[in-house]
Amino acid sequence: MKLVIAEKPSVAQSIARVIGANQRREGYLEGGDYLVSWCLGHLVGPAPPDQYEARLKRWAAEDLPILPESWQWVTFPDKERQFKVLRELMRREDVKELVCATDAGREGELIFRLVYRQCGCSKPFKRLWISSLEDEAIREGFAHLRDGHDYDRLYEAALCRAKADWLVGMNATRLFSTLYGRKLTVGRVQTPTLAMLVERNEKIQGFQKEKYYNVELACGERRFVKEKIADREEAEAIRDACAGKEAVVLQVKQEKKSLPPPKLFDLTSLQRESNRLFGMTAQHTLDLLQGLYEKKLITYPRTDSRYLTEDMTQTMRELLALIPELFFFGKHASPEPRIAHVVNNEKVSDHHAILLTREAAKEQSFSGEEWKLLALIAKQMLCATEESCEYQVQEILVRCGEEIFTAKGKRITKPGWQTIYQAFRQQFCPQEKNEETPLPELKEGERLVVESSVSEHYTSPPKAFTEDSLLSAMETAGNEDFLEDTEKKGLGTPATRAAIIEKLVSSRYLQRKGKQLVPTEEGINLIRVMPEAVRSPKLTADWENELLQVERGNVRGDAFLESICGMVKELCAEHRELPEEERGRFGEKQTARKRLGDCPRCGEPVYEGNTNYYCANRDCGFVIWKENRWLAGMRKKISPAMARSLLESGRVRVTGLYSQRTKRNFDADLVMEDNGERISFRLDFPAHKGA
Repeated sequence: MKLVIAEKPSVAQSIARVIGANQRREGYLEGGDYLVSWCLGHLVGPAPPDQYEARLKRWAAEDLPILPESWQWVTFPDKERQFKVLRELMRREDVKELVCATDAGREGELIFRLVYRQCGCSKPFKRLWISSLEDEAIREGFAHLRDGHDYDRLYEAALCRAKADWLVGMNATRLFSTLYGRKLTVGRVQTPTLAMLVERNEKIQGFQKEKYYNVELACGERRFVKEKIADREEAEAIRDACAGKEAVVLQVKQEKKSLPPPKLFDLTSLQRESNRLFGMTAQHTLDLLQGLYEKKLITYPRTDSRYLTEDMTQTMRELLALIPELFFFGKHASPEPRIAHVVNNEKVSDHHAILLTREAAKEQSFSGEEWKLLALIAKQMLCATEESCEYQVQEILVRCGEEIFTAKGKRITKPGWQTIYQAFRQQFCPQEKNEETPLPELKEGERLVVESSVSEHYTSPPKAFTEDSLLSAMETAGNEDFLEDTEKKGLGTPATRAAIIEKLVSSRYLQRKGKQLVPTEEGINLIRVMPEAVRSPKLTADWENELLQVERGNVRGDAFLESICGMVKELCAEHRELPEEERGRFGEKQTARKRLGDCPRCGEPVYEGNTNYYCANRDCGFVIWKENRWLAGMRKKISPAMARSLLESGRVRVTGLYSQRTKRNFDADLVMEDNGERISFRLDFPAHKGA
């Protein structure tokens, strides 16, 4: 019997249907020689500090840095049930082999391996590595399963990433939170990303606009301009000198240029375009793409490649032929697509570029946003296999009096791939501006009667980041510091960048204003107190490159982690005390109200509100509600005295609880449990049995 473990139930069901495991069981499917189960994403993660030592539950600067010698891992409480299912399946005597069928990437590998290790399993396992959930792709994948240990380096890189994020995030967050008296969330990738946003914001805020003037000559619809004259009097003098005079065409320049077809989409480029054209956030785009992947309508979305391998040439040809059945703009495609444009074996690592699948031509039920993303992918597939767009850049110089004026334009001579793009644009985003500005036909020496005028303008500040431009900046961060042949650059990975942006928003360090991403005052202050080692995009991009080298076997994982530990040690040693002038940067701590105790998560004071007991640190989120349905059924609510005891020891003795079953009162300990996201309670009977 073989146990197949997927990442999500929907993926497990797709696999089970293909391999004949059609009998439903509790937490898995069974059939033939297979058991098929799933992980619900990450089931296992790094243990919190207090699992190493109980005293580390309280945040204290003197306990830093926390550097585990032997790492411990825990099962997430809300996923304990499925973890137990997997553990029982792994321990079955009839299970002789496992198949890792989690998503074929770094994080998918980590999800499976941590569960495998946490369950104490040592049975052999194979690896299913596919880029599509179509039936044929699954069958082909099972026919060519790889030995699981072929991906040990991928797992090592994933494990190093998880440990590095924990080391930097846990230590830096505790360090600066204790220094400033409130929770300040710091992350290995999110803080450098925020630093880029803050730097751009400071340039915008510090920008001093400057006035300038343009002098324009008009001859019917023709316009010639002399730009950026600093002095108004000078501009008006030029205008007056040209008033009612003739202008002579000095030169007509025309240069032929071509615009090559775009590449196919990887995840980042697709997220950028969906944000630019449709205003979708990166995370929302990724969520939609994951759904389309699980519906078998697109290939694996979390890819960083924009090419295909040679063996996909015929498949690509067949897919291109299906697009006109789905989208009207596909009818403009050339009968002979240039598939060689998108084939490059050396530029495909784990997964090829994002494509539609054959199933997309069969599916009829799409949401409006799914339809737009499918259209984007289809448009890119067609455009990438078309001819280049050819155009002429035009520039006309005229002289009026002693001054030279210019007109510039662009005229498409052979649209190539732009034919499809324009057809797509008319259907899905007609508001997008057309860049073609052809100039009138003029000859050198031709004389024109013109009218002159002056217009006032101001220099423009840098533009605020949108998700489109931020994703681009994250992708290229640190490029200037790397050699051209560096294999991977930037902050984060295509699969994690969207989550980083969302974490900054949820932490209230970043806010959305329309399409713009703007740092909050809290985010700005956070970056101002962060040392260079924590906020440096260059350093973090360098770490990402090292992780890739770990994956390639060129760098040892323990060497990478040694460098992270060294940085954390140095950080904690250099920031033991806070200058007096910095103490009020994030606002004074609340002291006027009577505190019930300290927050078990961040150490901040906990106060009583009208309906709850809440942490003074608004970013912490810790709260105990005075009333909940479970306690109400026992005719109790949490009093201030009970809350004080819960904060101090995590439990409180409660008398006079009412049993709905026996209709009698009983006594018990109320025990508080906190998984870091929400509070829950249970009853304990250490000395007395309840009714």
